[in-house]
Amino acid sequence: MSAFRKILMATIAVAALAGNAAAQDVKVLRIGLDGGENEADQVRRTECVKPGLIAATGVSEVQLFPSPNYNGVIQGLLGGTIDLAVMGAASYAAIYIKDPNAVTPVLTTKQADGSTGYYSIMVARKDSGIKTLADAKGKKLGFADPDSTSGYLVPNVALPKDTGAPVKQYFSETGFGGGHENLVLGVLDKKFDVGTTFGSGQGDWAQGYSSGNLHQMVTKGLLDMDDIVEVWKSPLIPNGPLMVSQKLPADLQKKVTTYFAELPKTDKSCFESFTGGGYVDWSPVDQSFYQTIIDARKAVIGG
Repeated sequence: MSAFRKILMATIAVAALAGNAAAQDVKVLRIGLDGGENEADQVRRTECVKPGLIAATGVSEVQLFPSPNYNGVIQGLLGGTIDLAVMGAASYAAIYIKDPNAVTPVLTTKQADGSTGYYSIMVARKDSGIKTLADAKGKKLGFADPDSTSGYLVPNVALPKDTGAPVKQYFSETGFGGGHENLVLGVLDKKFDVGTTFGSGQGDWAQGYSSGNLHQMVTKGLLDMDDIVEVWKSPLIPNGPLMVSQKLPADLQKKVTTYFAELPKTDKSCFESFTGGGYVDWSPVDQSFYQTIIDARKAVIGG
């Protein structure tokens, strides 16, 4: 073996050892929170997974990283500063389009009837006189966030099919509410005439359906469903994934996935808190489950 080849092989061996050592040295898991609701409530709902994740994975600490918007978590997952997050399908699509190898979608939430989907729901104030899409023509439309599946992407795909016109032509003006919770509050405060948020479309309207933003707001006392009406509902949208960064060692990715997969059985109250309530279990998913949303994002927003 030549001297050069010996040096090259030695360099590769050292690099491999360094990589293995780095894999063993993961001491902190970082969970991204996407700003869909206010920061304090997101942190409170998520705190319960910390002890279990530490015990299941052997890391010394689990940190929560709230972001004021979806893009902050998207960039963190792309850049490796966030290790896992639960986000909508459009957010996963944004990551996949930029880097197909950045994250792995592993689980998604499941409702009591076995479904793994939800709906974009357009709401208006009950006293606005707006009850149908026809009534909303020429009004101001609010979206939740530019990286939201139900709050932006799906309405931009589905609404033109139901109205016969592009969104910007059918409505007088559009804007963003800064997350789903703030969007609905913006409708109540008359900042928007109508706004797009999300819900399961199942269960009691008075409770904001069985899960989703409306349900969470009712549970927290922020919304009385008697004050709003449902103007429009989209086709079924696949529930968003729990995503795990592929930058984590493979064995650690597996431990994280196993912990969350077992959470509905090991700590039901924590599972309900972490997922926002209204779900009974997880379902395994992979990239193919979100292909239609990836295609839609490419068409509407691009890369």
